[in-house]
Amino acid sequence: MKKTDLGWIFVLFALAVLFGTAGTAVADLIWPVPEPLPLHSVPAVNYLVLVSKEHPVPEFWEASVDLVRMTNSLGEDVAVEAAAYDAYLGLKEALAEEDIFVDISSGYRNAAEQQKLIEDLTERYGEDYVKQYAAEPGYSEHQTGLALDLYLLIDGKAVDSREDPVNATEIWEKVHAKLAEFGFILRYPEGKEDITGYGSDPRHIRYVGDPETAKEITEKGLTLEEFSDRS
Repeated sequence: MKKTDLGWIFVLFALAVLFGTAGTAVADLIWPVPEPLPLHSVPAVNYLVLVSKEHPVPEFWEASVDLVRMTNSLGEDVAVEAAAYDAYLGLKEALAEEDIFVDISSGYRNAAEQQKLIEDLTERYGEDYVKQYAAEPGYSEHQTGLALDLYLLIDGKAVDSREDPVNATEIWEKVHAKLAEFGFILRYPEGKEDITGYGSDPRHIRYVGDPETAKEITEKGLTLEEFSDRS
């Protein structure tokens, strides 16, 4: 082999080293490659999350939840987790086909709003009522955006179960019968007060995501606490 050929081989080898290693380093200086981003510390929405007097709202939950805002028939602004709101619209439409009309009185509440509610309810109904029906800030399902308090619309008037001017028990039963089909459960059923820690409340429904899961909870007469213990 001629010396000239050896010279070209050396030059080509040097260029390969230069552009394969040093060249890469120079390119990195000009177009730096960003460090891989750490995995987000906030998990995907767990629609079966248990929030109760013993179980607080998970850390970072409120920073990750996707809220939809709407205005109810009373002109009040309400926020609800996006998937729960879509499911509610399906429930509302199905009930309307049976001439039952509902709306949302309360959805998502942050800790400050929950504290204000406790103060208002205490002034209006007393401490015993609050202990039975209102959660402390940080321990309220409403902070997840997955809990909805409903009210009925009867003859064009809003009917709240706390101050029910008519006997709407049968109507609420029809509402409850439709919940599971759309992924909701009655969160605080009658006879389960010692398990949930709260009085029964026909208004308070909870989105758990999968309708099959909601049906299982409902048909077996379980609370979310009992279902969580079995899972």
